[in-house]
Amino acid sequence: MKTAVKPTLAMLCLALLATLPLAAQDLASIEKRVTVHKMKNGLTAVIYERPEAPVFSFFTVVDAGSVQDPKGMTGLAHMMEHEAFKGTDKIGTTNWPAEKAALARLEVAYAAYRAELDKTTGRDEKKLAQLEKAFNDARAAADKFVVKNEFSKILDSNGAVGVNAFTANDETGYFYSFPSNRLELWAYLESERFLHPVMREFYTERDVVYEERRMRTDSSPIGRLVEQFLAAAFTAHSYRNPPVGWPGDLKNFSATDAMNFFKKYYIPSNMVVGVVGDVKAAPTIAILEKYFGRIPSGPKPPEYATSEPPQSSERRVVLREATQPIVIEGYHRPNYRDPDDAGYDVLADLLSRGRTSRLYRSLVRDQKIALQAQGFTNFPGVKYAELFAFLLVPNAGHTPEEIIAAARKELDRLRNEDVSDEELASVKTRAKADIVRGLKENDNLAEGLAEAQLRFGDWRELFRHVDRIDKVTKADIRRLANKIFVPENRTLAFIENPPKPEAAPRKGGE
Repeated sequence: MKTAVKPTLAMLCLALLATLPLAAQDLASIEKRVTVHKMKNGLTAVIYERPEAPVFSFFTVVDAGSVQDPKGMTGLAHMMEHEAFKGTDKIGTTNWPAEKAALARLEVAYAAYRAELDKTTGRDEKKLAQLEKAFNDARAAADKFVVKNEFSKILDSNGAVGVNAFTANDETGYFYSFPSNRLELWAYLESERFLHPVMREFYTERDVVYEERRMRTDSSPIGRLVEQFLAAAFTAHSYRNPPVGWPGDLKNFSATDAMNFFKKYYIPSNMVVGVVGDVKAAPTIAILEKYFGRIPSGPKPPEYATSEPPQSSERRVVLREATQPIVIEGYHRPNYRDPDDAGYDVLADLLSRGRTSRLYRSLVRDQKIALQAQGFTNFPGVKYAELFAFLLVPNAGHTPEEIIAAARKELDRLRNEDVSDEELASVKTRAKADIVRGLKENDNLAEGLAEAQLRFGDWRELFRHVDRIDKVTKADIRRLANKIFVPENRTLAFIENPPKPEAAPRKGGE
């Protein structure tokens, strides 16, 4: 499974436009294809009829991501995503009653082992070794009942394509595509893993996630830089925590902790399902009710409360490593519900969308001091106050300080000079064209519909956001640049090469 950074709302909102003939690109025509159905248990489904090919895609989004990780258990939401592919009480086991009892004994053994391991004084090393052995024995006993990867094998044997999931800061998403004649099988399988989850092979999978973190973060210069950048940019809000989890936490939480997380957040009122493709609304709703309607209802979990305090001074992180220098610079901005959200999207496009963007033209093409120069918003999420950030990669022979200064000149231009009407128009056209080229498939539409329904309670916000992008003015761009691109709102992180050690002087006569 993959941990992902979500695309901007602007990218999602234009996906729907990309799939329709030009003559049908109006909201009234699209409304005829879309049906929204809310079940009694609270789950919402958005169905888009698109019968061009005998396939469909779905996207299930859970309104819980790494931000909801309990204190001391970062990475738990990500673990739950992994466990969702381990099967159910019917799939992935040779004997569920016996496995259930073995898993219960495993949790008792792990709790005893952790209790002794966590002692700060008076820890009995001999007892600890005995408890560790008992834990490993219990794990091996539970594993005897496992049919490995049975859930995924069922999907593969029935023609599933693109089976995957992600854990982001704001949410967790599950998706794949199926032949249309497998709609009922999909509904059964997808609902079963949320109705009867099993924390199977949990501690083995936890080790897998730990190794994933080691490869993607601890052994990756850009991974280490991003992690430390976010930890500096956010002092209170959980956006500072990596979705994959901190190393110490990944050795701490249990299968019981994961099940408690599931029971709190994986409830129908906290989920939206998007279905797009060769389906009809009425029979699809009947199938959804038959299977997803079995999931018990519950109140939507309370919203995360801690907000990030205003930043009042520049923050700086410097990693000195013998690797490619990289720069990340970020500025705090409001969340996706801010009236200026579309303006930030246009600002990002203006700075870095394509080879005619300002950063590319100045730093890469003209000055040739950068290999890469781009800006992006909605980082690391959209649900809470976030960052407008820049990623800059110096060319050979150029330093981070040099490329930082050049990029800030472009920001100063935006603060002090209006963009031209022609430039703003071309930026909007280019942004839409880029998105249309990239988002033409059922799976992207399912994600876009589910996202909009989850965040706004109305999938039509896809189109309303497009309208807001078109209304962004030159004055808006200048106003927003002056609002956020200021030193006291800045967090800077970069990798620079350490100075080369001086050669030792030769001894006389050598």
